[in-house]
Formats: sequence, structure tokens, C-alpha cells
Amino acid sequence: MCGIAGAVDLARGVDRAEVAPMVETMSCRGPDDEGLWLSQDEGRSRAALGHRRLAVVDVPGGRQPMTLERHGETLLTLVFSGEVYNFRELRRELEGRGHVFRTASDTEVVLVGWLEWGSDVVERLNGMFAFAIWDTRREELFLVRDRMGVKPLYWYPTPDGALFGSEPKAILAHPRSEAVLDLDGMRELLAHVKTPGHGIYRGLYEVRPGSWVRVRREGADVHRYWQLEALEHTDDQDTTVAHVRELLDDIVDRQLIADVPLCALLSGGLDSSAITALAAQKLRAQDAGPVRSFSVDFVGYEDAFHADPMRDTPDGPYVRELAEHVAADHTAITLSNDDLIDPEARAAVLAARDVPVSIGDMDTSLYLLFKAIRGRSTVALSGESADEVFGGYRWFHDADAVGADTFPWMARRQGPLDLSVSHFAPDLRERLDLDGYVDASYRDALAEVPHVEGVSDHERRMREVCYLHLTRFVQILLDRKDRMSMASGLEVRVPFCDHRLVQYVFNTPWALKTFDGREKSLLRAATSDLLPSSIVDRVKSPYPSTQDPGYEKALRASIADLVSDRDAPVREIVDVEALRSAIDAPQDGPSIDTDRARMESVLQIDAWLRRYRPTLAL
Repeated sequence: MCGIAGAVDLARGVDRAEVAPMVETMSCRGPDDEGLWLSQDEGRSRAALGHRRLAVVDVPGGRQPMTLERHGETLLTLVFSGEVYNFRELRRELEGRGHVFRTASDTEVVLVGWLEWGSDVVERLNGMFAFAIWDTRREELFLVRDRMGVKPLYWYPTPDGALFGSEPKAILAHPRSEAVLDLDGMRELLAHVKTPGHGIYRGLYEVRPGSWVRVRREGADVHRYWQLEALEHTDDQDTTVAHVRELLDDIVDRQLIADVPLCALLSGGLDSSAITALAAQKLRAQDAGPVRSFSVDFVGYEDAFHADPMRDTPDGPYVRELAEHVAADHTAITLSNDDLIDPEARAAVLAARDVPVSIGDMDTSLYLLFKAIRGRSTVALSGESADEVFGGYRWFHDADAVGADTFPWMARRQGPLDLSVSHFAPDLRERLDLDGYVDASYRDALAEVPHVEGVSDHERRMREVCYLHLTRFVQILLDRKDRMSMASGLEVRVPFCDHRLVQYVFNTPWALKTFDGREKSLLRAATSDLLPSSIVDRVKSPYPSTQDPGYEKALRASIADLVSDRDAPVREIVDVEALRSAIDAPQDGPSIDTDRARMESVLQIDAWLRRYRPTLAL
């Protein structure tokens, strides 16, 4: 796991002094090493590739940028972020074709593979990755992103090339870029739809998952090398369950490869418990000791817990039961109210995000959890994305949400997913037209869905619902996980995003995904032998949010300070009277309510305006 950044300019060339600050912004993603390579083209450099390294595989030999030379000539140069889990098999195949390796790293396998197969190598890779490769022979830059978009990659076209980076902050550090937020960018910030390829800032783009971008003299072109396909599912229930387990066994086994300390993230839910139990089983078989696991909790949370619309039970009892069941070396990271409202922690979250899309205490606590883990481990396995793959969210099983003519998670319109922007100035709300933006995004997404023939209307609709989650909703969560973890230099792996598993389960009929009348039937059946019955039977419970009333009280105090500050930059776009009403609103009800989400949003936008000073073209 690392951070990459760089620039290509085929006309005037690139300047080291302009690219070096881009690389420095990625220091949190790669605390172990850094490098910057510039091409030498008739006295000037047309390409610069920079790298910040978090050393995970082949610690001494995997330094980057990495070049491939033949007969004293540099052919290819690569900067790589992520992990390739099948690099050993690919290395053996390449060695069989006569290639000789200098290191034991997966990065060199990608580099040599590109020499052998060109861009087709990406279809052979199993992993999470984002990389840039400069082909000196053809003067072409390729920007490549993994199939599910686990690792981020952004690019900014320029008249004669492009800027690129793992995060927007890297690109915005270059003098040829501009931090401009227009109406379209604001819509994307607020709409909770995660349009593929949208980079929020004007002129900034994400490389779409499963795609590569080629930059050359003729311009830039985009190629999509992978997407979900519609395939007929012919396996019966027992065969399907067995195949899911076979895939999970292989995936976890591959993702345990690391030359640094590794752990699992544990919440006591089915997803994280399954991954932790599988990891524990594999490590025991390797005589590698117990699995190390970590969870997050809040001071007094379990004792004072009350059920809310999203959570029926606290995580603590289930975490302890699973840890004991698999004999894990477990650590609970317990956070106080002071931790969650600490200005430095909240500022770190904003700096990691680059844009004000934080979901408040849930982002801050995740960042603090990862920061604590990083002191003891470098790599963590996560249960993220199982809900999208197996159909775990409550709205998958809500007829009204499924039948709504919009994204199912929008149909619920509650908590931090609420589209309401009543705290914005009335004229801005009108110009934003969020309902129209969301509807257009929804129609575009539906048009992409691959279908099979001869199924019921309900099966067809559930295929659409699953596709929306696997291409839109999951991106929101993967981006959050990546930003919060890499802000602490922690690599988080996501086994449920293995494209083989995603493709197989996507084509499994909904009736089979829910064969026991519950959510995530396939995952439950495939891993029940590893888990206590209480966890097998536990109802889905999302990532925890503090229920301490002191947290909301602190938010209201911060909003009161902001309202009284006539120099607050956010006053340009908000309705001050609406904010005053939020301060005085009743403080009972669910722990995550609309007022709380609005207050978090306003505070983050104000902090973002102060820190980044973007140009608002609203």
C-alpha cells in the first residue's frame, strides 16, 4: 500500500520542483520511503513519477519508482499502490517465459508482466491496485485501477498531458491545477450517489474501477477492461454454498501474505467474524500463532446502549465471544467523547478526505481506530463490502425501498443518508436541484445493468438493486475505508471485493441469496461451521456511532460559535436562521438524526473552506 503521484507534459516538459510537492502530500500513505523519477528526453523530462511507500511485501527490495531496462535503455517505469495477491503464480509463469527478476516484490511482477503482455496484464491480476506506468518507447502514460475500485486513483487532463495522484490533494499541489467547486461538484458531494469517474473538483476525474486511462500525444482515451457480466447461474444451493466457501478460503489465504504484522478488524457481526475466523484457521494451520484482532468501542456505550433504527444490539458482547471462540489476540480500542470531538482528529479526517463528506463521529472513530492499530500492525483484513455482495442491508429486504424509483438507500431518507439540504441558502438549494441530479444518476446506472433472460420481475429488480450497490454504494464505503486507513499508514485489505466472488454472487439468483428467509444466506451458510451460533443468528448492525448526548451537545456548541462568527466562510452558502433552529431543536430521538447530520456537514464544509480555500463557482 502506498501513495503515487506524477505528471506528464509532452510539450513543455515537467519540472521536478512542481512534482516533488505532489509526492510529499502522499507521505501519510507511505511513511517508509519515497522516490521520484524523471525521464530524460533530449535535455528535458516529459514524465515524472513519484512514490511514497508503505513497505508490506519484500521490504528491502520493493523500492519505487521501479524501472525496467534492457541493454542500458529504460523501457518502462512504474509506481504502484496496493497488492497483487496472485503475484507468485504470475512470477512463475513469467520465469517460464525467460524473464529474470531482481526482487521478490509484486511490483516487479506487474512491471515485467507489462513488458510481456502489455495492458492485457491487468486482466491477469488478482488484487487491489492503482498504478501508473510510463512507456518510454511509445511516450505513453497508463493509469490503471483495480476492478472494484478498492484503491483510489485520480487524474487531471492538461493540454499536453495529465497530472495524477492517489488523492486529489496530490494533484491540487501542482500549480497547473485549480481547486474549483462548481454546482456539479457540490451536487456530487451532497447526493450520496458516487458517480463513477467524478472527481468533485472541476476538471478532476477518478479512474473508473476496472478501467485504464492512456495519455499520449493524440490525447487521452479510457478503456474499461472489466465489468460485471450477466451469466446464467446453474449451480444448486449446496453447490453454490460450497463454492462461496471455496472462494473465501482461497481469498483469505492469499490475503494473509505479508512481510509485516497483520491483523483483522472485528465488529462481532457476521462479515468481520467470518473473515477473522477464516484467518485464525489459516494461521493455525501454518503454525503462525493466533490471529490478532481489533475492535472499536466508546466509553459507557455498552452499559447505556439503546436500540435505534439501524442498530438492535451493541457490538461488545459479540466481539468478545468471537475472539474467545477463535482464540484471537484481541484488543478493544475504547474512545471517549473528548477523543471524538478533538479538533486535531477532526482536522485529520478532513485532510484525509480532501472534501467535506465526513459522516461525523463514525469517520473520526474509524480514523482513531486505525491510528491505534498502526502502532501494532501494518496490515488489516476487513469485512467491508459483504453487505453489497450478499445483500445485507435492511433496505434490500424492504419492499418499499426496493420498489422505489430511485437508489434503494435513498428511499429510506434517514440518518446521514438524508438528502435534505435545508441548512443551505434557499437560492443555492434551488440551483442545486438535487432531486434532478439523483434521478439522472439513477437512470444512468440502471442503463448499465446486465440482465439475463427468462427471470421474474422481482429477480430482475433485485439484480438491478445489487448492481447499484456494487458499482455505486460500495464506492462510498471503500473510499472512506481507504482514506481513514491510509491517513495512518495502515493497509486495509477487503477480501469480499475479490472480483471472482463478486461476479459469482452477482449472478446468483436472489431467491438463492435469501434461501433461509434472511439476509446474507449464502455467507451465513458458507461460514457457520466457524462461528458461534449467536453471531450466525445476529441481525445486521452497522458500524457503531456514539450515543453519548455530550457529543451532540458539543456539535450544537460548535454550530453556535459558527453562527456568531460573521467571518465564517460557510455563511456564504448556508441559511443562518436554519442553523439557529437546529441549535435549539429537541435533543431526544435516534442517536443519528437529521439535525446531527446537518450540523456535521456544515462544520466540515466550513473547516474545508478555511483549509483549502477553493474557488466556489456556485
